[in-house]
Amino acid sequence: MMSRHAAFVLLLAFGAVFQLSCGIEVNVTKEDKLCLYANLMLNFSVSYEVADNKNQTAVFELPANATADGSACDNTTSMLKLDFEGHSWSMTFTTDGKNYQAAIITFSYNLSDSKLFPNSVSNETKTVIVKPQMKDVGIDTCYSCHSKDTIEADSVNMTLWNVLIQAFVINGSKSENLTICEADTPMTTVAPTTAPRPTSTTPAPTLPTPTTGKYSYKPDENSTACLLANFGLRIGVKQGDKLEEMNFEPNGTQISGSCGLNSSELKLVSSSITIEFTFTNDTKKFRLHALNVTGKTSSGLTFTEANNNMSLWEATLGSSYMCKKEQNFTIASLVTIYTFNVQVQPFGVKKGLFSTAVDCQADADSFLVPIAVGVALLALILIVLVAYFIGRKRNMRTEYQQFN
Repeated sequence: MMSRHAAFVLLLAFGAVFQLSCGIEVNVTKEDKLCLYANLMLNFSVSYEVADNKNQTAVFELPANATADGSACDNTTSMLKLDFEGHSWSMTFTTDGKNYQAAIITFSYNLSDSKLFPNSVSNETKTVIVKPQMKDVGIDTCYSCHSKDTIEADSVNMTLWNVLIQAFVINGSKSENLTICEADTPMTTVAPTTAPRPTSTTPAPTLPTPTTGKYSYKPDENSTACLLANFGLRIGVKQGDKLEEMNFEPNGTQISGSCGLNSSELKLVSSSITIEFTFTNDTKKFRLHALNVTGKTSSGLTFTEANNNMSLWEATLGSSYMCKKEQNFTIASLVTIYTFNVQVQPFGVKKGLFSTAVDCQADADSFLVPIAVGVALLALILIVLVAYFIGRKRNMRTEYQQFN
């Protein structure tokens, strides 16, 4: 009995550590019981006014240190509220007792934040309110949606993905049952009425995962690389209600750039796309600050979009940034970029090799799950061995007493 109890306590301890180490994961409690659970990824694209009646677009992610102190639960309503650096994002839920839905999303952003909104002519805090598509979720189920859901509001785009939410937790325990979003559900079509039975077909094929290109820039032939970048890249161009996508082909790509103390650039030119990355640093961390994309789609549409106010791919100077999972960022109203298997280091490259990588938030779960499971299994093995030797020792003592 003691061994079983120890194993149970040990697994609970590992579970708590794992929960605290996930990405943006929130556990809201009421009277010491879990009442709302959420785990999600979120990024923003905000257009704002600068001098001379011009607009800039800020692109940023929900930071990992966002707090959920303002979240709350009730019998008929609940709210997930995330505060970060003077800004806030919330989703309010309602229920009729059988199903629940997301009623509204509210995003408030402070234009006086010069880091996210440099050169803004306004210092006011603006708020947008939109109605999301999450509805008819069973009361004792979690809403699950891995697909990207871009929600458009006045001057703001919000993209949610890898979402797992239970807005009304019953008896303090998160449900294992899922209500899966429509975007994650395979499409089906019904055969013509002349056919004897309806048949199902798979969704139209999508583009294959882009080839991961390995790019490096060095000032001259006699020097080593000062900027390294590996990634697969897809460009999405919006045409009305349709999105046309194309993969960036690394073979035959022309590479140029520059390496500076506080700013580095990488320019890639393929047969159909030219893309320029600008990285900056503040002596402590570096980030992708600007992106300029020019190209021509397979349908013949020519496009040019730029964003000079981004804060992506951030890592400590002296390290590299790495993210194996797919990411997507809306850099302007018409263009979205999708990245795969990213590793970049625009500063402090030594001997032409990447330094130790800082993993993105999206990769955190991938590493934590096997580590937690492995440690838990090792602990259980140790407990079983200890119990075995204790039992064996007791049996030997009993046999010795009987012999005497």
